[in-house]
Amino acid sequence: MTGSTALLTDHYELTMLQAALAAGTAERRCVFELFSRSLPDGRRYGVLAGVGRALEALESFRFEEESLAALDGVVDDRTLSWLASYRFSGDVRGYAEGETYFPGSPLLQVESSFAEAVLLETLLLSIYNHDSAIAAAASRMTRAAGERPCIEMGSRRTHEEAAVAAARAAYVAGFEATSNLAARQRWGVPSTGTSAHSFTLLHDSEADAFRAQVDSLGVGTTLLVDTYDVAEAVRLGVEVAGPGLGAVRLDSGDLAVLAHQVRAQLDSLGAQETRIVVTSDLDEYAIAALAAAPVDGYGVGTQLVTGSGHPTCGMVYKLVAREDRHGDLEPVAKRSSKKASFGGRKWAQRRIGADGWAEAEVVGTGEAPAPGADSRDLLVDLVRGGEVVGREPLAQARERHHASREELPLAAQSLGRGRPVLPTERVDAAAPARG
Repeated sequence: MTGSTALLTDHYELTMLQAALAAGTAERRCVFELFSRSLPDGRRYGVLAGVGRALEALESFRFEEESLAALDGVVDDRTLSWLASYRFSGDVRGYAEGETYFPGSPLLQVESSFAEAVLLETLLLSIYNHDSAIAAAASRMTRAAGERPCIEMGSRRTHEEAAVAAARAAYVAGFEATSNLAARQRWGVPSTGTSAHSFTLLHDSEADAFRAQVDSLGVGTTLLVDTYDVAEAVRLGVEVAGPGLGAVRLDSGDLAVLAHQVRAQLDSLGAQETRIVVTSDLDEYAIAALAAAPVDGYGVGTQLVTGSGHPTCGMVYKLVAREDRHGDLEPVAKRSSKKASFGGRKWAQRRIGADGWAEAEVVGTGEAPAPGADSRDLLVDLVRGGEVVGREPLAQARERHHASREELPLAAQSLGRGRPVLPTERVDAAAPARG
């Protein structure tokens, strides 16, 4: 993320800051937590993504002259002066990127002055809600695909910057590559692509189009074979490229039926190693329905970048503890109907059964029990004293997601609607929260 991120926030965060500065409460030490009260309807687990992006955004959260000028009439001069020197100096802990999560999981904890932490609410929520929604959909898709690779190709179906973030989140959750070149540049996500129908239509004949593509990209390229007649295109493709043709792509029609027909035709032409890639508005259910078809890979666009029906995760950012008059942190909690929060700074552990499967998400206040063979800690340090310490290669988040997903009960593999596969157990050792 380039440039200042300071204005990627909401008006009311600045007006709260102004009022807190005037009241003398802005510098009170506080703990905010980011969590989700529930998973999207019917989902069995969540996937955390966006941690690396959030850390970069935090480093760029500076009110430069241009940002301050835009706030003329929003806040008073005292507040503008305070903002001009803003540097986050607190601590941040949270779940590591790629980790699975459940309702009530304390995904992020921000401890600092109220003034420093309150300004980060919208920025953190926008990144976590978007990226985690994409990663959750991607995880279901890669689970349904099994060993067959999935390719992200949804850039044309969402905002240009959301497309880059979506490609990154999908890669964390197991996608092999993206069509988005900005994701390749910024994050090192592998990119891939060949041609569209327009390339075939440009040429005088389908054979001319195939010949131009093979001459330029080699016989290992992927030919799009459904512009006109699929069977004729497959025949021409093998004729032009030879039996070493890399792959053919199907983008319309009954994909399961066509895949069987094309596989039989390719085999009869001696192109037994030529792969079949399918696209066309796929989601996890369509991918699962193609499990028995001779398909070698999936290209997924619209359904991925829209979270496959759940484009956000419903995450919130709430104050859970504040400094009292003695300088100690006391728990605070919201008590609104159906939106009550759990006060106090949390610890979180995943309990693992003797069989190796996860059994519960255990979230508590007070002193955390030492993890053992039957549990593992979920919170890691991300920022200490304003310095980012939790930066890691994207490949590490990708590996973490695979391991975290694999320890979940078998019910996590189901695409059917249901309750979260792990219960969230609450261990409250704190004093009653103020509310």
